[in-house]
Amino acid sequence: METRKLGKDGPEISTVGFGAWALGGGDWAFSWGPQDDKESIAAIHEAIDLGVNWIDTAAVYGLGHSETVVGKAVADRRDKVLVATKCGLIWDDKGAVTKDLSAASVSKEIEDSLKRLNIDVIDLYQIHWPEKDDHSIEEAMGAISKAVDAGKIRYVGVSNFKNSEMERAQKIHPIASLQPPYSMIRRKIEEETLDFCGKNGIGVIVYSPMVSGMLTGKYNAESIAKMADDDWRKTKSGDFQEPKLTANLDLLDGLRPIAKKYDKTLAQLAIAWCLRRSEVTAAIVGARKTGQMVETSKAMGWALDGGDLTAIEDLLTKRDEQIAAATPEKEG
Repeated sequence: METRKLGKDGPEISTVGFGAWALGGGDWAFSWGPQDDKESIAAIHEAIDLGVNWIDTAAVYGLGHSETVVGKAVADRRDKVLVATKCGLIWDDKGAVTKDLSAASVSKEIEDSLKRLNIDVIDLYQIHWPEKDDHSIEEAMGAISKAVDAGKIRYVGVSNFKNSEMERAQKIHPIASLQPPYSMIRRKIEEETLDFCGKNGIGVIVYSPMVSGMLTGKYNAESIAKMADDDWRKTKSGDFQEPKLTANLDLLDGLRPIAKKYDKTLAQLAIAWCLRRSEVTAAIVGARKTGQMVETSKAMGWALDGGDLTAIEDLLTKRDEQIAAATPEKEG
């Protein structure tokens, strides 16, 4: 199992981790549709047996349900897996999700997550999203730092933070990792973020390396139309809709010969492409049933050669041009 050190002082983690977003099930704002808890637990057990040694979840996934499922799955194998979760997104009795990084709210979230996960300590606790006000990051980090001192949290991370926001967080407590989106078609962190993290010893755990399944090659217009009505990708993800959809499908056609050259799937290619960067510690890969992590774990332990990386760059440039040509210009 391929591992990398998380930041300068963190643990060794497998370069692919188990993403538990979809395990939250249906009936919430960013659901992936209905999910069977027994299948979820079996998928987690399979991943751990394969050597995947960390799970990423969040309190808001399924409005607490994902954490509960993860807790049940790791109960008899806690010594084999690190558990990462997140705070800052809370919900009311109607399921409406809002941000709250106040110290009181974060402290309550820590206790609630420990109970749902049924563990004594959270291995990596992350602020899910920053807020725009001047004090929320410092307030939340202060509450998290106290929980570290109390032995309830081992390492602290942030998600979706800008460099300036990480600098603010670091003044309150060292951060072990950043969790940003990163994939072939979402590359913003290459501009400044990866360099910042590399220079400051901050690990990078990327999410959506397969763009919520788009880069697996398993979807087209027909299969997307058949998704469950409460699957957020069907209505809220632009990559599953025009004009990006056709360009993404054409990109996949171009990537297939490259994947075949290495005897890899498109999903394995997409993950390995993210891991090509030395600043990237690991990638979060979602799974909903057994067999999926068997395949995606094969993204570890190999690398694309320079010629193929150049060919992929050309395909990505073509995709961007195709989308630009198909996007109507805004008036005014």
